[in-house]
Amino acid sequence: MSRFDQAKMLMRVKKIQKELQKQIITVEKGDGAVKVEITGEQKLKRVHIDPKAVDLDDIGELERWIEDAVKEAIGESQRIAAEKMQPMMGALGGLGL
Repeated sequence: MSRFDQAKMLMRVKKIQKELQKQIITVEKGDGAVKVEITGEQKLKRVHIDPKAVDLDDIGELERWIEDAVKEAIGESQRIAAEKMQPMMGALGGLGL
């Protein structure tokens, strides 16, 4: 792979990274009691808890909703990143990566 091709590939990777930074994945659990937002880069942006929808006598349920929402959002962000990077994987293999 020529230096020109490598530079072009690097520019495409940086473009994908910027797209992932701007992408927001939102997951709700507990019928909207918990809403988690993360970026496509898996950076936590926001956690919202609707106090009207939470039973304070069952904090364990709230914790499960938060945990499940975060796990689902991370999984979705990984899927999106993999989709965006898929076309480049063959070319990266040519670089020995």
